Amino acid sequence: MVTPWYKQFWPWFLIALPASVVVASLLTVTVFSMNSVSLVAEDYYKKGKAINVDLSKLKVAAQLGVSAQLSSSNQAIAITLDKGDLASFPALKVHIQHRTLERKDVNVMVNPNQAGVYHIDLAEPISGPWFIEITSFDKQWKVHGRVDFPVSTPLTLSGKQ
Repeated sequence: MVTPWYKQFWPWFLIALPASVVVASLLTVTVFSMNSVSLVAEDYYKKGKAINVDLSKLKVAAQLGVSAQLSSSNQAIAITLDKGDLASFPALKVHIQHRTLERKDVNVMVNPNQAGVYHIDLAEPISGPWFIEITSFDKQWKVHGRVDFPVSTPLTLSGKQ
């Protein structure tokens, strides 16, 4: 007596091979769609053109004598602005950028306290190398630099390249 095909090993083994590939492909697509990497900019040409504008903002900061001293603790960042030739302490737009993980970036607009110090409260402590840009609210000048958090001694950021 011959056993039916569905009771034999080899047909199920041959069906299992492509089925496992389909399941693995679906799992791979799911994992990659949930954890996308944002290292490549889609509008790279526009960002490339904007570099020259950013360089001119750095030159304006250097001409005005604007610089910033940065210090930090576990939950806060303090920025002391040397306003140079500026008439008053402006509101600042601060962008703290992680090397690879865009979701960890911090973008805030801060105003000075009575002593002219800008405070940024952090949701979670940050550590390691970061890039920071400090821009006036009207985007006339900019200072920037690379920072290793936590900062043990105050770090000066300027418009010099």
